[in-house]
Amino acid sequence: MELIRSISQMQEISASWKGSVGFVPTMGFLHQGHISLVQEAAKHHAILVVSIFVNPTQFGAGEDLDTYPTNLEHDLELLRREKVDYVYFPTKAEMYPADFKTWVNTEIITQILCGRTRPTHFRGVTTVLAKLLNIVRPDAMYMGEKDFQQLVVTRQMVRDLNFTTRVVGCPIVREADGLAMSSRNSYLSSQGRQDALCLSLAIARAEELTKSGVTDFKTIRSEMRKIILDHNGRIDYIELVDSTSLHHLDTVKAGCRLLLAAYIENTRLIDNTTL
Repeated sequence: MELIRSISQMQEISASWKGSVGFVPTMGFLHQGHISLVQEAAKHHAILVVSIFVNPTQFGAGEDLDTYPTNLEHDLELLRREKVDYVYFPTKAEMYPADFKTWVNTEIITQILCGRTRPTHFRGVTTVLAKLLNIVRPDAMYMGEKDFQQLVVTRQMVRDLNFTTRVVGCPIVREADGLAMSSRNSYLSSQGRQDALCLSLAIARAEELTKSGVTDFKTIRSEMRKIILDHNGRIDYIELVDSTSLHHLDTVKAGCRLLLAAYIENTRLIDNTTL
């Protein structure tokens, strides 16, 4: 496994790929959710590339950029075990030099859901992913469905800008008790960790209601709200949307996605499911 730190070196390598390339972009502090993406990519590609870059432009004012968890040595050890070929670990100064002035902005679908409370977030996401795709030039990029809006936005950006990279969404990986894996789970106290289960419990209740024949979203959302509030959660949003367009839906139908975001203690967590 080779650790690449410079853009020029990564571009030199990517210009001479011989074989299919699978790419997993991450911000590090890897967990089994990230590793599941690497393992899925390994099934389909001869060359595996993982990036580790805590992207400053997707953090808003007052968010956790300065405290975002990192552990490079642990990350590298996990990736060695998975026989990753290249780890791209660029610096902030190279990715965003002092005279940087260009942004990739996907409209409309970035202004809802997470975009309402994080208005500059997706501009940072699409900009850094566009840069990474240009630098790494993979055949396919693997992303988790836990960040479902991010996945939809990325697919839109890739289509609109005619990237040849295929964007592959992979299932959410959960802890044994149901909590969706996230690097930010490390922020939670022991009590907060227990309270955080309200997200997956609320989703389980929605799935239960749907299976019993309930299709009215207001009814489903009301039940979910009770569970989250009873566990000291502060709700950002609970929404039912079309899984392709992210358009709001009032009733459960084929192809819909239930998404939620809530604060547990001071940590914002997200989760979702197909109904």
